[in-house]
Amino acid sequence: MTLTSFKELALKYKVIFFDAYGVLRNHKGMLPGIPGMFRFLEDNDIAFYILTNDASRSPQLLAKVYQDAGIPEITDKKIISSGMLARDYIQHKVKQGRLAYLGTEASAHYIQGKGLTTVSIAELDINTSEDISALILLDDEGFDWNIDLNKTLNLLRRRPIPVIVANTDVTYPMAKKDVAIAVGALGNMLETLANKTFIRFGKPDSQIFSFAYEFCTRKNKVTKNDILMVGDSLGTDIIGGNKFGIDTCLVLTGNTLPENCDLMIRSTGIIPDYICESVAL
Repeated sequence: MTLTSFKELALKYKVIFFDAYGVLRNHKGMLPGIPGMFRFLEDNDIAFYILTNDASRSPQLLAKVYQDAGIPEITDKKIISSGMLARDYIQHKVKQGRLAYLGTEASAHYIQGKGLTTVSIAELDINTSEDISALILLDDEGFDWNIDLNKTLNLLRRRPIPVIVANTDVTYPMAKKDVAIAVGALGNMLETLANKTFIRFGKPDSQIFSFAYEFCTRKNKVTKNDILMVGDSLGTDIIGGNKFGIDTCLVLTGNTLPENCDLMIRSTGIIPDYICESVAL
């Protein structure tokens, strides 16, 4: 395993796509050195965007987390969330009825509007669910994992409705060596139990990379050769960037532990262009 200095690497690119959890922050807050890294990018005129599978909050609330941590460079215009793709799908494909969702009230931001009403699974009466027209999986919080997951499964047994998974992550970093179960894993479980096929948005699907590429090229005169994708997960960030045709950098501050890095690359066949200890170095 050959480690590269991230700051030296960043100078080779005009635009950098960052994953959020495990790269910039974890559940405890910002990782060390992150505010200084963004000042470095600003000083060197390197554009950046955060590509996240986090659909738990709106881009405004996601950006506020960084701003409160002393990173004013990150505004809601810098956030590209899988929830934005789920919102576009719903606006074009779901015309009437109520939308049921797994997640917090804040996560429902992505599915509100256009005359549709929303109801959390926690508040849904399954016996009066005839008007539920879609189910959206947004976050792993905001509901009882026993009662409400069982209710969700039985809703899917009763109603032939589309299911949208707005976050494909199956885990997210909790500490240096610990992870927690994410909503993508719940989607995988429910899909198997209900014997249905769900619609998924987020990395590694190329749609979020296409969305981000179109978004950033409106303001930046760049090609794919000018963009670097930085992530902590081989199975989402790195393979997604590789498939989209942009360079990739694996960082060892999140899902991929340094002692397992070489083995995971060999066993999966997912090969990043670069490996960095941290984006702060």
